Amino acid sequence: MDKALIISLTVLLLFIGLIGYGVYWAFFDVNRLPTGEFLTEEISPDGTYTLKAYRSSGGATTDFAIRGELVFNKRNGKTKNIYWNYHEKTANIKWIDNDTVVINGQYLNVPNEKFDYRNP
Repeated sequence: MDKALIISLTVLLLFIGLIGYGVYWAFFDVNRLPTGEFLTEEISPDGTYTLKAYRSSGGATTDFAIRGELVFNKRNGKTKNIYWNYHEKTANIKWIDNDTVVINGQYLNVPNEKFDYRNP
């Protein structure tokens, strides 16, 4: 194969990969969600986690959304977004056990599971 063709294909594949990652980062990355207004928080029974809920408003053209942020209490307050749902104004949080939390009816096994309405 011609060296110029190999270089062109490599550049094209890198460009496509960067575009794909950019689309994911801009539209689907849970860690880029808007901060929102703090609503409530609940601590897990053993004190390992705190789940904080925030209400986000996209303005006049979109409805409210709820963001759930898991705080790792024993890891210097490290956080992770685990819940994002549209058309919600309030957050009802209940810990079932040390690793299972229910947020507005969605059961999540923390810290590995997350719910994002954009990814059914």
